Amino acid sequence: MNEGPSIEALFARYGGAFRWLVTLTALTGTVSCILSSTIVNVALPDIMGALGMGHEEGQLLSTGFLAANTGFMLMNAWSVERFGFRITYVASISVFVAASIVAALGSDPGLMVLCRVAQGAAAGLLQPLSMQIIFLVFPPERRGTAMGMFSFGVVMAPAIGPTLGGVLVDTFSWHAVFFLCLPTSILGLVMGMLFMPGRVAKGAARGFDWLGAALLALAIGLLLAGLTDGQHHGWNSDHVVIELVGAAVAAIGFVAWQARAPAPLMNLAVFRHGGFVAAALVAFIYGAAIFGSTFLLPLLVQIVQGYTPTRAGLVLMPAGLAVALIFLIAGRLADILPPWQPVCAGLLCFALSCWLLGDVGTDTPFWTLAIWILIGRVGLGLTLPNMNVGAMRALPPHLLGQGAGSINFFRMLGGAFGTNLLSVLMERRGQFHAEALWSRVEGSPVALETRRLLEGLYTQGGIPEVIRRDAAYEFMTRIIEAQAGLLGFRDAFLAVAVICLVAVLPGLTLRQRPPGARTR
Repeated sequence: MNEGPSIEALFARYGGAFRWLVTLTALTGTVSCILSSTIVNVALPDIMGALGMGHEEGQLLSTGFLAANTGFMLMNAWSVERFGFRITYVASISVFVAASIVAALGSDPGLMVLCRVAQGAAAGLLQPLSMQIIFLVFPPERRGTAMGMFSFGVVMAPAIGPTLGGVLVDTFSWHAVFFLCLPTSILGLVMGMLFMPGRVAKGAARGFDWLGAALLALAIGLLLAGLTDGQHHGWNSDHVVIELVGAAVAAIGFVAWQARAPAPLMNLAVFRHGGFVAAALVAFIYGAAIFGSTFLLPLLVQIVQGYTPTRAGLVLMPAGLAVALIFLIAGRLADILPPWQPVCAGLLCFALSCWLLGDVGTDTPFWTLAIWILIGRVGLGLTLPNMNVGAMRALPPHLLGQGAGSINFFRMLGGAFGTNLLSVLMERRGQFHAEALWSRVEGSPVALETRRLLEGLYTQGGIPEVIRRDAAYEFMTRIIEAQAGLLGFRDAFLAVAVICLVAVLPGLTLRQRPPGARTR
């Protein structure tokens, strides 16, 4: 494949419109890939049932995507330097399209997991590429507006993904969720051939860091496996301990090797800039918040509120529409204000949203839930473009490629951690509340009277005496487990609120002013 024309040649051909054409191209590919990260969530029960997958295999469909996405983000800088923007973009989209088709038509659990890993790898290469191209083609004073447009796709996709997925599953089948992204992916493929430039780097490309890639894959894979297995086999089981210790050793080895590798996947020089370090911390917590909450919300409304998949997706729709407007404003703010102001405001909004969701109940109205979620999505819309701009503005030009990959890496790593850890927290807090409720209820006058009334109802229904007592006990157990599950959800949302408040502290340090801004 031709590596593509230079940026100068494309400017000469399309004029100033080239900036927006290449940004729209990057956005099209980004939306297609990120949409698949959340749209499959609402289809998981159907996929697992159809393919005979167990819980752990089913969870791999989500964690496999996130793990591959996270790891391949750091390969972006090398790939763009070695092959150029056009080849990297077109190859990534092609892999994504092929994996989507195979997943939609497949019937083998192992093949399905492999397709999800391939989709995650393609998405991992594309997201930092989009940021790189924006910072290359736009002048400093207009990057915030362009980043707002890019960020639109990054957050809109998780916002509307569950809605679209629910409608498709209810109307057609789980196969449809893999076909949904194909039209935009193919459009992005065509646009990439037309508008993506070739290599920008001069001379021979640096070598690939194979050892670093292997250590990173090992660290992420073992960590996610340990977090998943710990829920089902116990945190003290031998193989879970081995997985977690192995992940820690691999992570330490990765960092040590990156400090001395001749061509590292992650250039540790980016962490010499305080503004970037602060943005990376915010990005990690931001990823945990958005992916963790996007994981929790569909479960909450389906398990606690009894919503169908379609209705579960629709409760997120008002927030998704509001994000479209917020990004237009947030991108412009990034060109006017220092990043810390909208970033901190956005984190506080999301903390407020999760604090409100920490009071959710079985009778919480649909529109109350929708408004609470909307507040949080407005906050995330304010945060993302300004966080990205703050991170990139803190770096010198020669580190932009490494910075783009690293900031997205931390955001997706936070998403992988957030999804797994919130699942663990919700389950453990549910167990804690179940035990606490039983200790308060068992043997109490209210419990005895409830059992007496239930047994009376079962007697009227003609249920034999030998069954009545056990049936009454099972009914009360289900009530307590349902209440404990609700309290577990509440605790998880309160935990997200706390970590968003913690993220305000590094957010306050993002004080770089926009280029050309007056000093007060």
